[in-house]
Amino acid sequence: MTPPHGDWLAEPFEALAALWEEGLIRHLGLSNVDTDHLVEARAIAPVVAVQNQFHAAKRHDAELLSACEEADIAFVPLFPLGGGRELDDERLAKVAARHGVAVSQIGLAWLPASSPVTLAIPGTGSPTHLEDTMAVAGISLGEEDLADLS
Repeated sequence: MTPPHGDWLAEPFEALAALWEEGLIRHLGLSNVDTDHLVEARAIAPVVAVQNQFHAAKRHDAELLSACEEADIAFVPLFPLGGGRELDDERLAKVAARHGVAVSQIGLAWLPASSPVTLAIPGTGSPTHLEDTMAVAGISLGEEDLADLS
């Protein structure tokens, strides 16, 4: 998904901000935006979360993630495992082999290790996949791992 660069969001975000001010919306978030959109929205009302496509093999929104870190805004990667396609990345494979786990597990473990504001919300279609995903909590990426993944 390509962020709608050039499309300003002031008018629809102002409408949401009015609902927020009335207490009808608890929090405001953004999806599929760029850094300029975040700045624009924050001038209107507080933003608590941004959701954009982002994963260990596709880091094109690193600048947006940094902006979220600076403002303590949650960053929720859309398609944290590549949107249903197996992550095909030599760096991930190397670290996965070191830990004896699947590449997808390293891809998920990398997200919170890459930034304190990143929240991974992976989907699942089976109990086995859920168990594999839950096992990610036990993976601790060290300095060597993070260097290999950078």
